[in-house]
Amino acid sequence: MSRPGAEIPGELSLLDLFRTEVESQTALLTEGILALERGADAAVRTREMMRAAHSLKGAARIVGREAAVRLAHAIEDCMAGVQKKKRALSQPLIDTLLRTVDMLNVIAHVAEEDFETWQHAQQLAIESLIDRLSLAATSLPGEAAFAAPAPAKVPDPPAVPEPAAGSALRVTAGNLNRLMAVAGETAVATRWLESHLGRMLRLKKLQREMIRQWEDIRHRLPPTAVSDELSRKLFRLREHENECQAFLADRIDELELFDRRMSGIARRLSDEVLDCRMRPFADGTGGFPRMVRDLANSLGKSVKFEIAGESTLVDREILEKLKPPLIHLLRNALDHGIELPADRVRASKPEEASLRLEARHSAGMLLVTVSDDGSGIDVEAIRSAVVRRKISPPEIGGKLSEAELLEFLFLPGFSLRDTVSEISGRGVGLDVVRTMAREVGGHIHIASSRGQGTRFQFDLPLTLSISRALLVEISGEPYGIPLARIERVLKVSRKSIESIEGRQYFTLDSEPVGLVAAWQVLELAPPLASNADVPVVVLGENTSRYALVVDRFLGEIELAIVPLDPRLGKIRDISSAAQMPDGNPVLIVDVDDLNSSIASLASGQRLSGVGASTEKQTKRKQILVAEDSLTVRELERKLLESGGYAVDVAVDGMDAWNALRTGNYDLVMTDVDMPRMDGIELVKLIRKDGRLKSLPVMIVSYKDRQEDRDRGLEAGADYYLTKASFQDKALPGIVADLIGAPES
Repeated sequence: MSRPGAEIPGELSLLDLFRTEVESQTALLTEGILALERGADAAVRTREMMRAAHSLKGAARIVGREAAVRLAHAIEDCMAGVQKKKRALSQPLIDTLLRTVDMLNVIAHVAEEDFETWQHAQQLAIESLIDRLSLAATSLPGEAAFAAPAPAKVPDPPAVPEPAAGSALRVTAGNLNRLMAVAGETAVATRWLESHLGRMLRLKKLQREMIRQWEDIRHRLPPTAVSDELSRKLFRLREHENECQAFLADRIDELELFDRRMSGIARRLSDEVLDCRMRPFADGTGGFPRMVRDLANSLGKSVKFEIAGESTLVDREILEKLKPPLIHLLRNALDHGIELPADRVRASKPEEASLRLEARHSAGMLLVTVSDDGSGIDVEAIRSAVVRRKISPPEIGGKLSEAELLEFLFLPGFSLRDTVSEISGRGVGLDVVRTMAREVGGHIHIASSRGQGTRFQFDLPLTLSISRALLVEISGEPYGIPLARIERVLKVSRKSIESIEGRQYFTLDSEPVGLVAAWQVLELAPPLASNADVPVVVLGENTSRYALVVDRFLGEIELAIVPLDPRLGKIRDISSAAQMPDGNPVLIVDVDDLNSSIASLASGQRLSGVGASTEKQTKRKQILVAEDSLTVRELERKLLESGGYAVDVAVDGMDAWNALRTGNYDLVMTDVDMPRMDGIELVKLIRKDGRLKSLPVMIVSYKDRQEDRDRGLEAGADYYLTKASFQDKALPGIVADLIGAPES
């Protein structure tokens, strides 16, 4: 017989299965214990808990975890006593049951090779729990004897390695991301059929027009000019034309049917992959009721905690990122917002406070709300803290509105507590909550009423795999801006644009909104001057709104997001990429990065006006970039274009060689490892060509060993640059050293 932890090829080991069962059964036990504490029907709950404990006992016996067998049996006996005596559980017994459930979780997650040593070290704690549960089972209903000292603290569970790859029960987020990317590429590929079908229909139209013209010519010929032989040939030609037309019509019908079928398959594939990424909200909130219960008890507060929308589907990445912020908000509500029972009675409120966590879908967004009926936020205390800490001068602090004051809670290090406790007062929290919301392309709102309660609401995208975006054109290139971050899209008349101290703005809803040229923020070439209305995208929140000026709107689109290669690091002002229906790439704007870039430009008084474009046409120096990686190719192109150079791209060495033989370039930038022809071969060909041998060549490669550099320079390259170096402004400067300024 195989050992308990042995893995069956392609399947989870017995120990992995045991851990999975422990997770589900202990969740049921915890829910039942907390329900009994709230006064739920003991007859129903104890039956469910006894079944869960019995299942755990059998599973633990199979994998040889005898300590878990004994603990599960003790819970089962205790619940049998509760069911028989029909008596509510005491607070000490509730605490012991919860500690026992914790211990079962720990036992399940100890590695097999460490279990004997761990069990020996924790023997006293395990025996203490079993003794207390056995004592409770015999002493009910009075439980007078149940007054033994509290058992030793249950240790934290150790980290558990992920199951082997290929398991049908666990799929990593990375695998799903790659599968989602393939599904997106499949959807794009199927759209080629649509364009091909359009060309086929055009061919059919041309053929029909040719037949019509031929018939017209035949009818114009005089009868004497048509011999019998020519008449027979014309008749056969007409038959062939009819056959060709019928054949083409049949092929078009088949292609239309195939196009519809493939489009449907691609859509279903995308939907299925997206469904795999979605998890019910309850999967991320399992430990919250226990946490709220324990913390409320430690603070001496009575709280009714409710979770609504547990079946609401949430992207697994968003759900994982949500857990820490939600824990912080719940702890804040218990510590800061909810009053002690005596204080609530004096305020004519029920002793038991209400704390609610809710998740729901609305208008294509995920809304997650944490609300309580506590004391609310004291905005005057915030005002005093802002002035006292010299965050704002007294004359300005006294005029701040409630909404503006609440925004100060999200500042790093800001806290209304003067003393530090285990729960609060360190000034770490709400700034992290907002950061998380922004990381996933959402935001958070606060609403509070003094004496009535507080509500925090996350507005988040439904998934991180698919993004609805507004496509805009900036300096002739398409960019995507997440719809969730857009407040308004409109065209502004140039006559309504005003200027104060060099800053341009227009009035929207009686408020001034600053104008910022997108081409300047992204460091692209400015567009030609125009007298047309200015297309703007209003971004930001509350007092930090601004209007991003773009060339034109291209429409709303749903994009399958593709993360950028992590080796590139963080690219300023860009969050990710996607593929448009025509197969071309599009970069997705990072709105928070844009905020920082705009603030930097504004602080240096370097913001250009909307009309600050140029009509002077100068010849820009031309660079050819040979790179097989789409992401790297696009990054190099944008860095060079932002430096003022004109750029053509080639997907490999052969493509670059063909471009060099027909074009005129001032510089070639090439990768080394490429299909069909690598960069070293390309450099050697350039140096052997009479027309190109003096053309400057720069190699850009991930290989940074000295022998790699020597090999590139020996082949004839003028400069060898590692790809890590072009994440900053180094690349345009190096190019300028090689070929001079961008314009001649």
